[in-house]
Amino acid sequence: MRIIKWALRGVLFFVFIVMVGFWQMFLSSRPPLTTDPATLAGDGSVIDYCELPILNGQGKGAADIPKGNTPGCSYQHFPLPILAECTEPLIEGADDIRGLWLGVEGGHAGHVERVEQCGRRTVITTSGVIHDAGPNSTLGENTNDTEGSVAFTMGGQEYCPRTSAQMVWDAGVLNFHIFGWGPVVVKRYLDGDQLVWEYLDGSLTRMDRICALPATAKTPKPRGLRLSF
Repeated sequence: MRIIKWALRGVLFFVFIVMVGFWQMFLSSRPPLTTDPATLAGDGSVIDYCELPILNGQGKGAADIPKGNTPGCSYQHFPLPILAECTEPLIEGADDIRGLWLGVEGGHAGHVERVEQCGRRTVITTSGVIHDAGPNSTLGENTNDTEGSVAFTMGGQEYCPRTSAQMVWDAGVLNFHIFGWGPVVVKRYLDGDQLVWEYLDGSLTRMDRICALPATAKTPKPRGLRLSF
């Protein structure tokens, strides 16, 4: 009888943890949107991404610019760069991986992402989401937005999982630590002229630098189960 009682308590505790995790991931309040509205409204597809900003320290620093985060579950079109006015030199130990990249080999061939860097700050814009980590003028240093994949809709509102990570350079590798203190879930690093992206699922994607945003990447494709209730 005692075994059954403890087993029942274990099941109830597990259900409680699952419910708390579901609430935190999908139903907890989102952080305020601090991305400059003009940046979101602008058209990031008209930029020559082989013309990179000069990081000479004569303009704004990373901490002077508001944090970029994802509006809702996804931006509607590829926005302007978050760090366009930032000229703070990169920190020691950081490789310069700035620019626009196209997956040409591996698990996510065809993937397009923009990488911005300034000082200790890194912003990655891709597939509807904006992941921004490092010092800024409005929110904490961790990314605090969404994964962009809509799990379900309810009452006309989209619900996508929240994410949080810190980006830390370690021996030429940009590591994404989940929640800032957790294990590494994503890695990015240079291999010759290519940017390599290692993902949690074990996939490895090699990306080449490109100068112009492909037309197919201007408007993000809807992702996720998108169940309707």
